Amino acid sequence: MRGTEASAALPDGVELYSLTADGTALLTSRTGRGDLLDPAALLPFIDSGQHARYLVGDALTSPERPSNATYKLGLMRGHSAFTPHAHGGEHFVLSLGYAACGLYDEQRQEAVTVRLTPGVMIRIPALLPHSFANRGAGRLLILAANTGFGIDHEDYAITAEEAERRAAGEPAGAELDYPALAKALHAVGSAPSPGGMTWRERVAQAARRLAVSLEGPA
Repeated sequence: MRGTEASAALPDGVELYSLTADGTALLTSRTGRGDLLDPAALLPFIDSGQHARYLVGDALTSPERPSNATYKLGLMRGHSAFTPHAHGGEHFVLSLGYAACGLYDEQRQEAVTVRLTPGVMIRIPALLPHSFANRGAGRLLILAANTGFGIDHEDYAITAEEAERRAAGEPAGAELDYPALAKALHAVGSAPSPGGMTWRERVAQAARRLAVSLEGPA
């Protein structure tokens, strides 16, 4: 999906980052599309004239003031998908292949699917139910950064089953509405499959492989 179509499909708080080989970076959200490299949002980066856009942490991050974030390279099997879940902290995922992200839209009370191509990154707000799928036949590499939770933390990935378990044991008036979370996670899980790659994507994938072959090893 492109342009206004992509913007309209995104739930509140979800952001798409398109990072291209020519050095452009676009940010798309429900409110529209803008330049991720807007000079007003950039901070100095190592040397004079170099800049960076902080996504996790800020210029003051240090051992005394940590950003409390994890950053990892993920590997997904061909035509596989993660169990729908919600993270306790916000999450950034950069797709290096052909993927899809299922997201629960609270306003519309339904799941939506965002198809991702190589170089597209998505921001998922804390506790937003979502899933992630590999639309290709080969393995998919993803880069994921999230704030505050390692994979062993109980709130790293809350599934529908876990939300229902917590709902049964939570007193009335609990801070988080686990029954509603479980319902949303089930909605994401029952959404239609994102399908495989289009013929255009398969041609583009072949062209990328040729480009890698021509460039040679790093």
